[in-house]
Amino acid sequence: MANVPTVKLKTGGKMPITGFGTWNLNGETLRNSLKVALDKGYDHIDTAEGYQNEEIVGEVLRDRDRDELFLTSKVLPSNLHYDDVLRSFDQSLDKLGTDYLDLYLVHWPNPAISLRDTLHAFAKIYNSGKVKNIGVSNFSLYQLKIAQRISEVPISVNQIEFHPWCYEEEMLNYCKENDVRVTASAPLARTKVLEDSTIKNLAQKHDKTPAQIVLRWQIQHGVVTIPKSSTKEHIEANFEVFDFELSQDEMDQLDDIPKHEKIYQIDLEDDIYGIPS
Repeated sequence: MANVPTVKLKTGGKMPITGFGTWNLNGETLRNSLKVALDKGYDHIDTAEGYQNEEIVGEVLRDRDRDELFLTSKVLPSNLHYDDVLRSFDQSLDKLGTDYLDLYLVHWPNPAISLRDTLHAFAKIYNSGKVKNIGVSNFSLYQLKIAQRISEVPISVNQIEFHPWCYEEEMLNYCKENDVRVTASAPLARTKVLEDSTIKNLAQKHDKTPAQIVLRWQIQHGVVTIPKSSTKEHIEANFEVFDFELSQDEMDQLDDIPKHEKIYQIDLEDDIYGIPS
């Protein structure tokens, strides 16, 4: 992999601490953006069955050295029955043009489907060697604890909304104590936090962009961050976060931003999720 700092996972593997998110990217926009990211040095790519873009991601990655990449995908909550997980996983491998994933996640919990069955399927995939690490996404602390108790293999990651307006301190502390990595989805709150006065002031002080301040804050918390952008300037700038450091006082300022706002929730009426409302 490129010279991107990594974090150690429970399995002993390593995960680059920054990656390229592909939510809501498709077509030529995704092709061009992903090529820019790879050329810049991103070697951690995050996609999902529900993003409906795995084929394009696979097409772009075809010309790259697979062993130099960390590739994550996720299974839809409508496909969490045992057999559906296995089928979805195989379809993801096929679309991505690879014979293994570095990380496979339950994209959202589904109360209508047995988590035990889901994680039993994940254990089968893990034990087959076709995935190096498994985890969950958008799980509450309670749901994560239940998953850990049920799972036959280590849960390495919980990917959750995590940014200065959604500082999940209790989750972060628990995960640190239990060797689970937090990955920040929507790490920039889909650009909303970039207008926060505390963030803007620190950006001016460090001669950095507000986005770089937020990403650096996440990295110093040991949180893996996967910003998404479709512009070359932002993709490249989001990668340039390793040449400065926030002081403890500055970290505290960001931790203490009083606003708490989630910027995404699952749409229970979306048929793709298959969760009864």
